Amino acid sequence: MTKAPIHSPELARDWQAKALVYDYRQAANPVRAGLTEPVPYRQWPASLHQAGPTRVIPLDLSVELGCPGPATSPALAAHFLRLEAGEGLKAAAEATSSLFHVLEGSGELVWGERRLRWQAGDLLVLPWGPTPLLQAEATSVLYWVHDGPLLEHLGVQPSRARFEPTHYPAARLEQELTTLLADPSAARSNRLSVLLAHADFPASRTVSHTLWAMLGVVPSGAVQPPHRHQSVALDLILDCDPGCYTLVGTELNADGTIRNPTRIDWEAGGAFITPPGHWHAHANESGRMARLLPIQDAGLHTYLRSLDIRFSGGLTG
Repeated sequence: MTKAPIHSPELARDWQAKALVYDYRQAANPVRAGLTEPVPYRQWPASLHQAGPTRVIPLDLSVELGCPGPATSPALAAHFLRLEAGEGLKAAAEATSSLFHVLEGSGELVWGERRLRWQAGDLLVLPWGPTPLLQAEATSVLYWVHDGPLLEHLGVQPSRARFEPTHYPAARLEQELTTLLADPSAARSNRLSVLLAHADFPASRTVSHTLWAMLGVVPSGAVQPPHRHQSVALDLILDCDPGCYTLVGTELNADGTIRNPTRIDWEAGGAFITPPGHWHAHANESGRMARLLPIQDAGLHTYLRSLDIRFSGGLTG
């Protein structure tokens, strides 16, 4: 076969075959239905993990997002893990960061040659490395979030651990919350919460280089004013009674409340997603303090300087 000359018109056409040009007005913001699909509102009930065999339960929005799955947001994948007593489960993912929160039960993590006992209320974060094996002593439920969808989009594979595996015991988290709630100045903040940070990321103060995690409370009778950020929030409700909810919307009224909000009612053990850039406010009309654990891709956004967190009502972060 005769090869085309190096500078032939045929090869020039090959280089240009996929070149497109758009009017700026048609392409500057392609986040709309049919192009880059917006992140939707979605809830997942606790009934998904309350019974049944040992299994991974993906919270998958990949069809709605138009991306490979499972994916709960463009960058993150969330799952419930249910383990029957005496059984084990591998949490396999091509990811640089995996976060596990123990909703109930107890057991042991096997990560290569390392082992760690876990119990309800604990939080673990693992870098890329050996596939984690979770072995349950009692029937257990864990919430697992990783950044695999981000790597899939970039077309890359992890090659080294970016941080040390880290355990946040339930007792320590409880003590940190108790200290915060005893501080009178905390009442002036937008959220009553503690942020989980990792010593390997002193600049971003996040739990990994891609993930961010917050353990927060909403006291009885409280309405936490709206705030917004460009990171996606995967919200896990740890504990609540009926009457707790989040209001979400894209615009504010003149008084700082959310215009035409969507109401998301909380359920203990359930989860929901807050899209990027949407104002959200938490309220508790239940008569008892509620707890939540939002996981975000804010570690990545903080590094990119694109988090753009904003608050309404004059309160601080």
